[in-house]
Amino acid sequence: MNSQYVFVSGASRGIGQSILRLFSSKGFPVIGTATSEEGVNVIDGILSELSGEGFGIQLDLSDKQSIENLFDTLKEKDINPEIVVNNAGITRDNIFLRMKDAEWDEVIQVHLSSVFSLLKFFSKKMVKNKSGRIINISSTSAAIGNKGQANYAAAKSGLEAFSRSLARELAPRNITVNCVAPGFIETDMIKGMDEDTLKFMSDQIPLGRLGSPEDVADLIYFLSSEEANYITGQTIHINGGLYM
Repeated sequence: MNSQYVFVSGASRGIGQSILRLFSSKGFPVIGTATSEEGVNVIDGILSELSGEGFGIQLDLSDKQSIENLFDTLKEKDINPEIVVNNAGITRDNIFLRMKDAEWDEVIQVHLSSVFSLLKFFSKKMVKNKSGRIINISSTSAAIGNKGQANYAAAKSGLEAFSRSLARELAPRNITVNCVAPGFIETDMIKGMDEDTLKFMSDQIPLGRLGSPEDVADLIYFLSSEEANYITGQTIHINGGLYM
């Protein structure tokens, strides 16, 4: 069993669940978050299935008090994750002229402001220990834009710039900070689309297929490893060639 704790937000489904499964199967204790009690039960069930250490915990990144409650729980349990994966996210898509202030604010809070709060907490112990891996999940939308996603693209672009600045500040303490930017990945949302839409999406990808959550999890696992200890301040795209 590895003694390094891993923190994964949004771990009950999709990419987050694949990250949870991979790290747990490799012997890492994992703290996974979900917005609902049902999601927490899913996380606990997966950890039990894999005979893994760790637990699920409820976290609403749009609620600052919920974030504080997370910090209190981790302090009480004396848990200091050395690998942090900020994966959780939401979409509030709308064309710009119809986008409500609340749709803008919530997406910026969940994808950007909450990461600031989480990493301000987690990085303190990393700095003291002179060791840590931070991986923030961005999106191809940050690089190419997307109609109806001005809020999402802006938040992810901000996350990438924030990560580069943080990488410069934390590098002297042997802490790496990187972003992973997935393209079209086979999540529940994508799987629910009709065949024509799925074919259209696949046709845009030079490799001719959608990515799997496991593809993304493998990259994140690599970035957390010793083999990636000279990589920091980077945004690594994983999209089958959709964006080059």
